[in-house]
Amino acid sequence: MRLKGKVAIITGGSKGIGYGTAKVFLQEGATVMVCSSKGAQDAAAELSSLGTIEGFKVDVSKKEDIQMLVDHVLEKYKRIDILINNGGITQDAQMYKMTEEQFDRVIEVNLKGTYLFSKAVLPAMMEQKYGKIVNLSSVSAFNGAFGQSNYAASKAGLMGMTRVMAKELGKYGINVNAVAPGGIATEMLMAIPEEGKQKRLEIIPLKRFGTPEEVGYLCAFLSSDEAGYISGETIVIDGGRS
Repeated sequence: MRLKGKVAIITGGSKGIGYGTAKVFLQEGATVMVCSSKGAQDAAAELSSLGTIEGFKVDVSKKEDIQMLVDHVLEKYKRIDILINNGGITQDAQMYKMTEEQFDRVIEVNLKGTYLFSKAVLPAMMEQKYGKIVNLSSVSAFNGAFGQSNYAASKAGLMGMTRVMAKELGKYGINVNAVAPGGIATEMLMAIPEEGKQKRLEIIPLKRFGTPEEVGYLCAFLSSDEAGYISGETIVIDGGRS
């Protein structure tokens, strides 16, 4: 129960890593708000037996959506302790085929969405002199996965933003870190043809894909007081591939 009494917001919480993280946070005692462009209410209903959780439809690229959720949380729970910036999308294409719309939308959601959500919760965290922010990056930021110039750029940008935020916000008792998953068994990965999955497994030393909950455990640690002296870091979780 390392997160007992804490109020957490998890973006992109309807499935995959966000859903797994919400599950872990509830088991650790947190009050959880999950949001997503779709499916957040259903996810909250599925996890409600584990603790206090609410689901909200939020587009992280829209300030008005974000502020609605932040205002609700502050009015009802009086504080925001943890923000997990997990919401993100992919729109893959080789660079010479990628449209401006594909590039802009991925940057808008993955990178600017993290900026907008972080900025919205910071006044509350700064006032209470306490906060934990975890930004979900990706190993794609390091290895430049084929067809993901927009996605890799957004996730590399998150690592840079994390370092700056940590330096600026430390004096307010706010820790900011990033997590870079790779090879996690989400719906997106499982949809890959079997041959493709086997090729990926061959280069993972642990010879298996990670689970969304395993990423959630790492996020829970970074959001706990046990990680009180860790800030500005990016921690890779990819089964040893890196």
